[in-house]
Amino acid sequence: MTSLPTTMTAIGIKAPGGPEVLVAQERPVPTPGPGEILVRVAAAGVNRPDVMQRQGLYPPPPGAPDIPGLEIAGEVAALGAGAARWSVGDNVAALVVGGGYAQYCLAHESHALAVPKGYAMTQAAAMPETFFTVWHNVFERGALKRGETLLVHGGSSGIGTTAIQLGKAFGARVIVTAGSEEKCEACRKLGADFAVNYKREDFVKASKEATGGAGANVILDIVGGDYIERNYEAAAVEGRIVQIAFQGSPKATVDFRRIMLKRLHHTGSTLRSRSVADKGAIARAVEEMVMPLVAAGTIRPVMDSTFPLREAAAAHARMESSVHIGKIVLTV
Repeated sequence: MTSLPTTMTAIGIKAPGGPEVLVAQERPVPTPGPGEILVRVAAAGVNRPDVMQRQGLYPPPPGAPDIPGLEIAGEVAALGAGAARWSVGDNVAALVVGGGYAQYCLAHESHALAVPKGYAMTQAAAMPETFFTVWHNVFERGALKRGETLLVHGGSSGIGTTAIQLGKAFGARVIVTAGSEEKCEACRKLGADFAVNYKREDFVKASKEATGGAGANVILDIVGGDYIERNYEAAAVEGRIVQIAFQGSPKATVDFRRIMLKRLHHTGSTLRSRSVADKGAIARAVEEMVMPLVAAGTIRPVMDSTFPLREAAAAHARMESSVHIGKIVLTV
């Protein structure tokens, strides 16, 4: 085995602020603990939580590195005590608690997936965060079933483009909201049955019309704020609303009678703070249910752009401009 360097380049956050606070720093290469693997990072996904962490709004959980980055792909470089799932030299994509914007990153062995044949590392790095999030929230928490209707807010985002493809692959009808005609068209090309430009059209009315008045069975929401009450209106009887982010406000004034009248479920989750075992269980479900579809080419990560690691600030600026369609990835 080749000896590992003691230091690496990583992207640190100088102080909470705009994209310019992301700077390249020299950091020690981390050492894998029990059950962990050290990955030589080839690519790292950029996600909204990274932006929030940079702004000082989403501190890393206790014990997690302060380097941003929640998903990586690369080669296993070293194994911690008892880590037996992977061998040094294996190519993996992994969900991590932080530290992805770096040349080396730790991952728990159970949170890694094999990179499918024929996929570039940049594509592999675009999978863990979105695939884990969509599988757990739409299918496990939201219990989406064949023949039901899924409404996805932010259809052209990394989460949205994944939810469209997974929803269709498992036999659902998919309605999405997006902020421009170009984004709506991109969603339709991916398989969305209806795409609503939320700047021009009321998604509640459009969802009702698309479902013959019945409403959506499962709603995946990243907005919050006044969408909460509107989701209750757009939902079908026995509908499930799953909250995974608040790009609007985490607070709202809502008439909760609709929950009773329609027998609605409103649930939500975050991924980063979940236990190692919880994330391992989601990883196994993704491995079993989703990765065969990826290997077959039925589902593919939609790629927007790639930036070199040292240009992480430019990658964040692109994400915040909201012009992107699909995933933004850093190459290391």
